[in-house]
Amino acid sequence: MKRTFDIILSFVLLISLFPVFCIVYIMVNYKLGRPAIFSQRRPGLDEKIFTMYKFRSMTDRKGNNGQLLPDSERITKFGSFLRRSSLDELPSLWNILVGDMSFVGPRPLLVEYLDYYTDNEKRRHTVRPGLTGLAQVSGRNNLGWNDRLKTDIKYVDNPSFFLDIKIMFLTFYKVIKKEDVIAVPSSKFGKLSEERRENK
Repeated sequence: MKRTFDIILSFVLLISLFPVFCIVYIMVNYKLGRPAIFSQRRPGLDEKIFTMYKFRSMTDRKGNNGQLLPDSERITKFGSFLRRSSLDELPSLWNILVGDMSFVGPRPLLVEYLDYYTDNEKRRHTVRPGLTGLAQVSGRNNLGWNDRLKTDIKYVDNPSFFLDIKIMFLTFYKVIKKEDVIAVPSSKFGKLSEERRENK
């Protein structure tokens, strides 16, 4: 039932939101540069690696040393708007349609984090990763790593179609209200490997 729901809804949204997709694509090209679509390898179901697609939300500005500037210096007001409105996630609907992701599930994190999960936390990959999840509606970006991963496992252990519907409605509510959103995540949300390296 869940996979059928994902296919039907993602297809309908890709068709109905195509004009919005085109407008955002043009604006990203104009305001942030090319390519407008950001792609990154992420672990999915059973830790199978797939390419996740999103709209770019940062520029490619570099410092005098030729290295990219920190995220906080590369995101613009427009990029911040894309993240807060979740419009940057529109290309991920394709990932859902082809089966890389689901609408609801643990958010797919970086491939480099795979070596730093506990055995229990690795169970987050026994389901398809989601566009949104229980952790996102339980605090979104304000949760620390340990709490986010524990919440992911709680979701895995309590599968329910009705829970998925509830999470989707809560996600929509939080996006509209702009609750628990951090446009540029702090380092503690971007470097799980550094946080746990000493314990390996």
